[in-house]
Amino acid sequence: MHNNPKETARIVSSLQRAAALKLTLAEDPYPLIAVVEACDTAIRAGNKLLFCGNGGSASDSQHLATELLIRLRGSVARNSWPAISLTLDASALTAAGNDFGFDEVFARPLSGLGKTGDVLFGITTSGRSPSVVRALQVGREMGITTVGLLGGDGGVARAFCDHAIVVPDFDTMRIQECHISLGHIILELLEDRLIGADR
Repeated sequence: MHNNPKETARIVSSLQRAAALKLTLAEDPYPLIAVVEACDTAIRAGNKLLFCGNGGSASDSQHLATELLIRLRGSVARNSWPAISLTLDASALTAAGNDFGFDEVFARPLSGLGKTGDVLFGITTSGRSPSVVRALQVGREMGITTVGLLGGDGGVARAFCDHAIVVPDFDTMRIQECHISLGHIILELLEDRLIGADR
């Protein structure tokens, strides 16, 4: 096996940096608990969770929505819970982009699918994605609880979030790694709270 010291150092450095970011987030768990409580309230009231993001964050949106709708942990038997990723429908996305502009690709379907009492997760590593910011703005206007999974300093998205969880870094890859970990933690705690109602 070829041993490249520079590659070895890069691997170690990347893993250490990712671990350090997660440990920083672990210093204040209460924002996560507040999000879990908002999601718990929404699901118990018959409402739903919605997710949106661009690029890798679009994949995270689909990933997290699927784990609510289908399954998070194979060891837990439960009902399907209502969750929608606003990134899924290519026809709706391209129609909204064509007819209203790309900034409206999530806000437009949200205005038809969302309702007061729902929870919207806007995922943006920069906190500045116009389409996500616009969705958060419209969600708040509709009485939807808005959650931001953000990066850097939170960007302009932070102002439209009822709950903002900010990964304090500007490296997109490291932020995305934290976002999916944060999402899994939120859903795992939510599942623990809700499974009693299913049994």
